[in-house]
Amino acid sequence: MTLLEAIAMRVLLGDGAMGTQLQYAGLEPGGCGEAWNIDAAEKVLKIQRAYVEAGSDCLITNTFGGSRIMLDRHDEGERTASINRAGARIARQAFGDREGYVLGDIGPFGGLMEPYGDIAVDLVERAFAEQALALVEGGVDAIIVETQTSLDELGIAIAAAKAAGAKCVIGSMAFDRMHSGDEVRTMMGTSPEMAAEFMAEHGVDILALNCGTGIDMRFAADTARRYRSVSGLPIMAQPNAGLPVLENMKVLYKETPEEMASGIHALVDAGARIVGGCCGSTPAHIRKFREVLNESRIRA
Repeated sequence: MTLLEAIAMRVLLGDGAMGTQLQYAGLEPGGCGEAWNIDAAEKVLKIQRAYVEAGSDCLITNTFGGSRIMLDRHDEGERTASINRAGARIARQAFGDREGYVLGDIGPFGGLMEPYGDIAVDLVERAFAEQALALVEGGVDAIIVETQTSLDELGIAIAAAKAAGAKCVIGSMAFDRMHSGDEVRTMMGTSPEMAAEFMAEHGVDILALNCGTGIDMRFAADTARRYRSVSGLPIMAQPNAGLPVLENMKVLYKETPEEMASGIHALVDAGARIVGGCCGSTPAHIRKFREVLNESRIRA
């Protein structure tokens, strides 16, 4: 059964944060977590197995910073294809004998393209094309282009995923709560309606949202409803575990699994067919999500 067939039948459970889990496993600040797909594969596998054991139906590969542009900053660019293929393989292995869906992760390249910045457009096109092809070669069930704030960058990554032959393409935006009121926009000023329209026009199969400053379960549900006002495409939502706080020079997310899971029903009612967590979320959060989904028998 394909991912799109599955979400037509029931709400699927995604996973939680990867970056913080890598740090807990020993990744030094500023280190290249994607290189662990080759150099410490057993640690990545342990993290993803914990999410599977918590009940995840979908795992996002450990390739968020897996484009050559990002990997070059860690002197890992020559291993780009190998790192991405390994990320897909590890996620598949984490499911074991269980049915599950591997979502190949393409994150931002970490800069601004010309004419607003100094990164050439063709460099970004090549980087995303290379990463998307490696993920598809690794056997992913979908490619998720996530934490995007620029429609131009998003469009390039969507095109790369489609050209690589991805079975399903997910576009995921990162919105920030504005200082006044309940309005949200991306860092580049894009509204949920603008994002949904753009993604639908560029052929994504699933509209998604993740991360973002101040984007908790309530704001995720509201954003999902705004997506639905524009498009009938399926929706995926991965909000943060509450609002971040700074303690001892560390950013912490303190929303408990119970507090976060209390927003599941609103998120599903708003149209989400895949629900998961982003910054601050852990296997404990995902396990509680699973309990709520099972207890309520959320299907169609």
